[in-house]
Amino acid sequence: MGRVEGKVALVTGAARGQGRSHAVRLAEEGADVVVTDVCHDISDELPYPLASKEQLEETAELVRATGRRCVAVQADVRSVVEVRAAVDAAREEFGRLDTVVANAGVMSIGAAWELSEEAWDVVMDVNLKGPWNTVRAAVPWMIEAGQGGSVIITSSAAGIRGHVPYAHYVASKHGVVGLMKALSNELAPHRIRVNTVHPTGVSDTGITVGVPIEELAAREPLFALAAMNPLAPYVEPRDVSNAVLFLASDESRYVTGLQFTVDAGSTNKP
Repeated sequence: MGRVEGKVALVTGAARGQGRSHAVRLAEEGADVVVTDVCHDISDELPYPLASKEQLEETAELVRATGRRCVAVQADVRSVVEVRAAVDAAREEFGRLDTVVANAGVMSIGAAWELSEEAWDVVMDVNLKGPWNTVRAAVPWMIEAGQGGSVIITSSAAGIRGHVPYAHYVASKHGVVGLMKALSNELAPHRIRVNTVHPTGVSDTGITVGVPIEELAAREPLFALAAMNPLAPYVEPRDVSNAVLFLASDESRYVTGLQFTVDAGSTNKP
């Protein structure tokens, strides 16, 4: 216990799924947490409802149940102004910010040449512009504080391989790897580490592709191939959270520029 004792973390996309799990796991090990989510639907091109204000508050209560403090802020990562409001909440409530978990993400499916411009834009704006906005909002204060820190961006097994049928999602998740690599160099002089985590399919995220997985696998053989993991069919949110915890802790003080896979062997299989 206490692997991030005394630290403060900001977690985006925290109303459910991996984000909720990350917030709770960090709190279990001693961190106070600011949690954010958009808390309303943002596009008809996404085939599932986004999380609610009530779910975000449920996450905050789960964090508080560990004995740590939590502030919940409704924020759309597509807006740097809104993310800055969450950072300001961390400053006002806790007086510091050590860890940024840029986790918010969305997805949909479709052949690359058939995607609408809106379908492309909403995925790229949340998944790639969102982490950039989160860094823009948080890092200046972290640099000013001079205490170092850790930035962790959620990518995917699709950020390493050319999965189908969601080229926009694949492009966004590859994009955050490039962002991470550049940032890890830019921020190293400030002792701020930057890494990505790359899950395979996660059992509970709140995200769906709009059709049964079995139907999609039958329709898209390459999707079925990508979804086959040597160790297990999928991973649990907590498995990913344990990677986030390591990257947030001082145990990883010299780990930066890393693509940390939590993929049950997905990206290593033949």
